Amino acid sequence: MTRHCLLRQLFRRTTLWSRSANINGLADLVIEGVSMSETILQTQAPNPLTTLAEDEVLFRDNIRQFADEKVRPLVKEMDEKGVFEKDLLHDFFQLGLMGIEIPEQYGGGGAKFFESILAVEELSRVDASSGVIVDVQNTLVNNALLRWGTEDQKKRLLPRMASEMIGAYALSEAGSGSDAFALQTRATLKGSEYVLNGRKLWITNGKEAGLFILFATLDPSAGYKGITAFLIEKDFPGFTVGKKEDKLGIRASSTCELILEDCRVPKENVLGEPGKGYKIAIETLNEGRIGIGAQMIGIARGAWEYASKYALERKQFGKAIADFQGIQFQIAQMATEIEAARLMVYNCARMKDAGVNFVKEAAMTKLFASQVAERVTSLAIEIYGGYGFTKDYPVEKYWRDAKIGKIYEGTSNMQLATIAKLVLGK
Repeated sequence: MTRHCLLRQLFRRTTLWSRSANINGLADLVIEGVSMSETILQTQAPNPLTTLAEDEVLFRDNIRQFADEKVRPLVKEMDEKGVFEKDLLHDFFQLGLMGIEIPEQYGGGGAKFFESILAVEELSRVDASSGVIVDVQNTLVNNALLRWGTEDQKKRLLPRMASEMIGAYALSEAGSGSDAFALQTRATLKGSEYVLNGRKLWITNGKEAGLFILFATLDPSAGYKGITAFLIEKDFPGFTVGKKEDKLGIRASSTCELILEDCRVPKENVLGEPGKGYKIAIETLNEGRIGIGAQMIGIARGAWEYASKYALERKQFGKAIADFQGIQFQIAQMATEIEAARLMVYNCARMKDAGVNFVKEAAMTKLFASQVAERVTSLAIEIYGGYGFTKDYPVEKYWRDAKIGKIYEGTSNMQLATIAKLVLGK
């Protein structure tokens, strides 16, 4: 049995288990005077956040094995060349990693958001570029299609997203970063089509993507109320992918400029409603931030594992440097912060799957996990000493990859602003 088939069976079993739990929960509601939440608390013993169900463990372990065996040997070369290996992308589809939450009726795995988070973490532990490709596909593009797509859009696009087509999420522009809705890309309705003109920057997966969820404004004077989301395929007339950025980290992941010159988009390719793109952008990014948290704990874990192993092997003054209390304290601090960040990521993902409001928690998760990744990877370099500062050893790459966590999908300052607004009730 191929690993792809195994993962599909795991997805299916997880879905059946969820349905069974829902049926039992509904049966409990017939008990007079007991609310749903009270019934669940009385009938189910709570599990630790990091305790995984059997299906989740099998899913995680298969991805971990794949990452170690198939991705790790290619990491250094992909980073140096700044190009992602095409055969790996094919493997991602074959393994089912590009359509984790897509329902089985559309050819996907039919799993939960939490499985997407596990996949991003395990891939990022080996290579952050791999992690972010899977992250954008699942937590942003597929997620937006599932939530706001029409049935026709789902039938047309989701089977391709699960089997062959990579997605990208195009919001940012030269003058529109943290001020996400200061968009200049303009959409004008002409007959049965919209005509789009403008440029997008910093678009992850831009080089490989076949589908772009792209945001443009129908009326700049309307502010955020003019923002509309469009489904743009790469071969649409008037649409081109521009230069690929030469980046500090996640170098194998393409980050590109998009150029729209009288790009014609059919009316049926509007995602959601005209003028409601701001809602899609905000709510999708809230969920995407959990994915970035998973990417950051994966990066931190990978660096910590290398640093701990090196500390046990490196000899100074006649013994392993791990025998020195100063190194022990650093490794312990790193492990503690990684565990704290993992608790936040897992809790937030579970909240999303449970249908609980998680906006504050998502902002906190991205903020803290990105801080942890930066600190842990920096300490890993210090444990390696001079060797850690060279490209001959892997920890400097983890440090470079970690930096983006404080920048994309909402800077750390924007997360702090969101958290402050929510905790202060403003």
